Amino acid sequence: MNSTAPLPNTLPRPPGELARLQAAWKTPTGWRYLTTVNNTNIGLLYIGTSLLFFLLAGILGLLMRMQLAVPDNTFLSASTYNQVFTMHGTVMMFLFAIPVVEAIAVYLLPNMLGARDLPFPRLSAYAFWAYAIGGLAFFCTLFVGLAPDGGWFMYPPLTGKAYSPGLNADFWLLGIGFIEISAIAGAIELIVGILFTRAPGMTLGRMPVYAWAMLVVGVMIVFAFPAIIAGTALLELERAYDWPFFIAERGGDPILWQHLFWFFGHPEVYIIFLPAAGMVSTMIPSIAGVPLVGRRAIIVALVAVGFFSFALWAHHMFTAGLGVLKMSFVSAASMAVAVPTAIQVFAWIATMWRGRVAMTAPALFLLGFMFIFVLGGLTGVMVAVLPFDWQVHDTYFIVAHLHYVLIGGMLFPVFAALYYWIPLINGNRLSERLARWVFGLMFGGFNVAFFPMHVTGLLGMPRRVYTYSSEMGWDGLNMVSTVGAFVFACGVLLFLFDLARTLRMADKEVGNPWNAATLEWLPSEDYGNRSIARITSSDPLWEQPALAREVEAGQHYLPGTVSGRRETIATSALGAVPRYLMILPGDSWWPLIAAAGTAGFFLLLTVKLTWTAWACGIAAIVGIVAWLWQSDRPPTLAHARVGADLTLPVGARGTASHSWWATLIMLVVDATIFASFVFAYIHISMRLTVCPPPQAALAAPLWPLLSSALLIASSALIWLASRAVQRRRLTPLVLAALACMLAAFACDFNGQRLAGLEPTAQAWSATVATLLAYQGLHVITLVLAALYLCARAWRGILTSASRATLDNTALMWHYTSLQGIVAAAAIHLVPWVMD
Repeated sequence: MNSTAPLPNTLPRPPGELARLQAAWKTPTGWRYLTTVNNTNIGLLYIGTSLLFFLLAGILGLLMRMQLAVPDNTFLSASTYNQVFTMHGTVMMFLFAIPVVEAIAVYLLPNMLGARDLPFPRLSAYAFWAYAIGGLAFFCTLFVGLAPDGGWFMYPPLTGKAYSPGLNADFWLLGIGFIEISAIAGAIELIVGILFTRAPGMTLGRMPVYAWAMLVVGVMIVFAFPAIIAGTALLELERAYDWPFFIAERGGDPILWQHLFWFFGHPEVYIIFLPAAGMVSTMIPSIAGVPLVGRRAIIVALVAVGFFSFALWAHHMFTAGLGVLKMSFVSAASMAVAVPTAIQVFAWIATMWRGRVAMTAPALFLLGFMFIFVLGGLTGVMVAVLPFDWQVHDTYFIVAHLHYVLIGGMLFPVFAALYYWIPLINGNRLSERLARWVFGLMFGGFNVAFFPMHVTGLLGMPRRVYTYSSEMGWDGLNMVSTVGAFVFACGVLLFLFDLARTLRMADKEVGNPWNAATLEWLPSEDYGNRSIARITSSDPLWEQPALAREVEAGQHYLPGTVSGRRETIATSALGAVPRYLMILPGDSWWPLIAAAGTAGFFLLLTVKLTWTAWACGIAAIVGIVAWLWQSDRPPTLAHARVGADLTLPVGARGTASHSWWATLIMLVVDATIFASFVFAYIHISMRLTVCPPPQAALAAPLWPLLSSALLIASSALIWLASRAVQRRRLTPLVLAALACMLAAFACDFNGQRLAGLEPTAQAWSATVATLLAYQGLHVITLVLAALYLCARAWRGILTSASRATLDNTALMWHYTSLQGIVAAAAIHLVPWVMD
C-alpha cells in the first residue's frame, strides 16, 4: 500500500471504543484462567505442555542409553526397558512432535493471518485440555507398572491378549486413539481458520508459507490420522471382545495392523517435518534480510511432499513379504519424495546466499537443521533401496536414520522458532551468548549420540534389545552414543534455564526485533491487533512500512467491537474478500469439563471402572451440549459497519458458514475411518479361499435393499425439515426421519442376526460386525442430534437467521445415510466379485 492509497477506516473513533474492545477480550485471572479460550493463552499452554512431554520423553531416552552404555547391564530389567522404550517413542511421537507443531500454529497463525482469533476458540481449548489431561494420565501409567510395553508401533500378535494379557496395551490403544482425536480437532480448527479468517487482501498467493505448510499438514492429518484410530479400535475390540482381526488361526492377519498403522505413521513423519519447513521458510527471509527465493516453488513442493507421503506407508514393510512389484513402486515413491524436499533446501540456501546472514541463535539452529536433515534424507534414500533395507531393517541404522530425520527435521527448527518468536510473549529475547552454548551442546551431542548408531546397525545390532553381549563388539560405540545423549541433554537443560530466566523478565514493547515481514510482529494485545489490516503483498511489513502505525491507530478494519462480543472478519477462501462478521464465543468452563469427562471416560474404561467411566462420559456429553447450546444464537444486528468503505452481514448460513465447512471436514475424517474399516473387510476377505467362510453367511438381499430405501427416505425427510425452520413443521419431520433411520439400522442388524453372524468365530464376521457397529454409533449420534434440534426449535433458538445447527445436522444425516448404503453394498458385493 503506497502512502497515497486510502485507508480502509478514516472515520472518527467513537469514545470508549478501545475500552469496549479490551473488555470483550480480557483474559480472566485466578482460577477463571482455566476458562480461557483465547488462542494466545491456549497456544502458550499448549507449547508449555508439549515441552514438558519432550523433557519427560528425553529422560526416558537417557534411561535407555544408560542401560545400553555397557554390555550385560542390569540397570533396567527387560520388562522395565520395554515399558521405557515404548513410552519414549510414544510420548515423543504422539505427545510432543504432533502437539508442539499444532501448539505453535495455534499461537502464531491468527496474528500471522491478521485475524483476531481462530474460528472455534472453544474447540482449541477442548483439544488442549483433552491432550493435557489424557497425556499426563497416560504417562503416569509408567509409575504403576501399567505402561504399554509392546513398542510405540504396537505390532500384533505380540500386543494381542495371548501375549499381552495385562492392561498395558489397552492404555496405549485407548489413550493414543483419544489423543489423536484431539489432534484432529486441532487440524479442523487450523484448516478453517487458514481458509476463512485471513486478513482482507491476503489471497492464497500472498499467504505466508508457514500458513501454507499448516494448511497442507491439516489436510494430511484429516486423511492420515483416521487410519490409526480405526486400527486402535480394531485391536481393542480384539482384546476386549475377542473379535479376531489379527489372529491368523481364526482368519485374521497381523499385516492388516501394519497397513493401518503405517498409512498413518509415514505421513506423520512429514506432518512433523512440513510445519518445521514452513517455520524455516518464514524465518530465513528475516534473518537474511531478503524475500524468500522460489516462494511459489516452495509452496508447490509442500503440496507435493504431502501428496507423496501417502504413497510411502509400505516403505516400512519391505520385509513383510508384500511382493517385489508392490515394493518397487513404494521404493520409487520413497526416492521421488526427496525431490520436492530438495527444492525447499536449495531455496533456503539461495535465500541466505542472496542476503547477509548474521550468526544469531535462530540462524545457528537453522544451519544445524539443514546439516542434520540432509544427512537424514540421504540415509532415507538408502533405506528406500530394497536390497539395502533388507539388510539394515530393524537394526540401529534405522534408529539413527529416524532420529536424524525427526530431530534434525523438526526439533532444531522448533528451537530456532522458540529463539525467534519468544519476544512475542514479553518483548525479551533469549540470551545470544547462552544460545551458542545451547547450540554447541545440542548439535555436538546429537551427532556424537546418533551418528555412531549407523555403524552399530551395520555391525548387526538389532533394535529394541535391552542388553547385548560384550562379544558382539558394540560396547565402545554404545558408550559413545550414551555420552553424546547426555551432552545433548545438557544443552536442553541450559535452554530451559534461559527460557525460565527470560520469561521472568519485566514486559517491554515487542517491536520487530528481526525486521520481519509477516503480520505477527504488528502491535497486539489480548484482542490481537487494534484493527484488522488490509494486505496488498506477500511481505506486508516490508511493502507497507506504515502498516504497524496505521493498525495500532485503528485505521484499518474492525477497530472495535460492533456487537460488544469477540469478533473477527470472515473472508473468502481464495481471494480473502470480506464476507461476513464472525461472532466468536467467549471464555467458558464447558470445554474443560467436556475434555476432562472425555479423558476420564477413556482412561477409566481401561481399568474397568465402568460406572465411573460412564459418569465421566455423561459429564463430557453434558459439557459439549451446554457449550453448543450457547452457540448459533440469533444475531442482535443484521449488518455491521467494519470500515469507512465496508459493511458486512453478521454471521452466515449454509455453505457460506465456517461451521458448515468444519462439519464437512469432520465428515471427511469420519469417512476415512469408515474407509479403513472397509479396507479391513476387503483385506480379510481376500485372504479367504471361500468368501464368506463356511462358518458365516450373508444376510438375505431383501434386508439391505429395505435398509437402503429407508435411509433414502430418512435423508429426504431431513431435507424437507431443513426447508421448514418453524417448530411445528420441523419437529415432526425430524422425528419421522429419525424413525426411518432407526428402522434402517434395525433391518441391517436383523438381517445379519438371521444370517447367524458370530464376530468371535472368525475375522471375516468380525469385520462385518465392525461395519454394522460403526453405523450404529452414527445412528445413536443422530438420535441425540434430533432431540437437540427439536429442543432448540421449541425454545425458539432455531430460526432462519440462526440455523447452523440444522444445516450441520442435515449434512451429518445425509452422510450417515450414504455410509449405510455403501456399507451394505461393500458387504454384499465383495464376496460376489471374488466368487
